[in-house]
Amino acid sequence: MCNPGRPAPMIAPSILSADFANLATEIAAVGPSDVDPGVDWVHVDVMDNHFVPNLTLGMPVVESILKATDIPIDCHLMIEDPGRWAPPYAEAGAYNVTFHAEATDDPRSVARDIRAAGGKAGLAIKPGTALEPYLEILRDFDTFLVMSVEPGFGGQKFMPEVLDKVRTIRSVIDRDDLQLLVEIDGGIADSTIEQAAEAGVDCFVAGSAVYGGDDPAARVAELRRKATAARTVV
Repeated sequence: MCNPGRPAPMIAPSILSADFANLATEIAAVGPSDVDPGVDWVHVDVMDNHFVPNLTLGMPVVESILKATDIPIDCHLMIEDPGRWAPPYAEAGAYNVTFHAEATDDPRSVARDIRAAGGKAGLAIKPGTALEPYLEILRDFDTFLVMSVEPGFGGQKFMPEVLDKVRTIRSVIDRDDLQLLVEIDGGIADSTIEQAAEAGVDCFVAGSAVYGGDDPAARVAELRRKATAARTVV
């Protein structure tokens, strides 16, 4: 059975797959309604065309999103120099600000600055990045994001081999009683969310699996149902 102290599975739709011309409407489509509590977070990918070979939105758009919704914003910064750029996203009102371990030599310092700015601090690693160097600093973070595709582009195929990292993190969390959410990003869909939930993921980022259909809210509900069912048999 699952750990009763863990939160219910969380769904964080990625607006990378939404209609950028109608972001407020797209976010509202997965918000609370009379029949569903809506998503837990809205996932916002920030790319700088340096750390990853793509350029998306930045602070001005994030600030506009924050004005348009009360849903907590989960910022995933795929950028260079997070020590300089990450804390301002927390200051602007982002609930969770995640940066990449590969982009800094001092992730603990960046996490402290994000927390001092009022946000939760998240650490992300690419599929090919070794997990072991970061196991001893897990308690310095609020979330740990395991990338299940190479960062930089949406619509990629899920890489199941990264689930060994999820299992390792989950065992450390349970052993040391850490207050840390395990997040996964990349290729999460009906066909993959159950195995990710079984491995120990708490929060599931899903882009095309939510916004690729006619009813994003129904897609969120179905993904949450699958994750919940998978977890209860662990």
